[in-house]
Amino acid sequence: MSAQHHDLNLTDPTKGYLQFVLYTEPRLGIVSGSLNAEVSIDEERTPCAREWLGRLQRCEPTALHCTLVQQQSIPSLFYPCVDEDPKSPSAISGSGCVCRRTFYDPEFGLPVVGSHHRHAGESGANWWTYETYAPLALRPEDTFSRFTAEKGLFWARTDKGMLSVLPQQHGLGYNMGYSGGGPHALAAYLSQIAATDGKNTAAGAKYEQAHPAILAWTQSSFGDRGTNELTLQDLKAMQLS
Repeated sequence: MSAQHHDLNLTDPTKGYLQFVLYTEPRLGIVSGSLNAEVSIDEERTPCAREWLGRLQRCEPTALHCTLVQQQSIPSLFYPCVDEDPKSPSAISGSGCVCRRTFYDPEFGLPVVGSHHRHAGESGANWWTYETYAPLALRPEDTFSRFTAEKGLFWARTDKGMLSVLPQQHGLGYNMGYSGGGPHALAAYLSQIAATDGKNTAAGAKYEQAHPAILAWTQSSFGDRGTNELTLQDLKAMQLS
């Protein structure tokens, strides 16, 4: 039986990770997920990324965290940082580190894996990247209020002020600034938001749903510069143009 959006109740963290289809073969060490698009967030602290990172909570690794790393890297989810244990298997040449930490987003129940990259030595580079999944929709009681594009990342804010990675379906990646699939997928999703007054936030809008004015904006070089925001009212106005 094929899964439907309403059957999965996609974004209620009180009911667990029901937004995922999880496939495992423990004997072979295989674990994978589907449906949700993967999102990579560098430690570079843009305002939205900083707000999102600030609410993450540390947790023990789960099977869903394993789907966010390559199979051979799964053991590293359980290794401590070199700052916590100088003899950790994640340590490199003394002070260097390639550990991973596992978190979850308490608002959406999404798993997050933070990857530490630190070169050995006092002057070595030190940064984190974070891998997670985009939700397939905002929470059932949420209404879409504002879209933000910020250095290649796309965010939604609800009418209650809650920030979320923009809902996105696997295989329908978003992008801006050129004529192609990414800007088309983004325009289709934003057109759906505008047409439903922010109520239908489910990912997976068809390309043909893209309104010409919204598509022209996502394909323009202007839309791909710096930080851009569109309110729900902005999107609705674009559909009337």
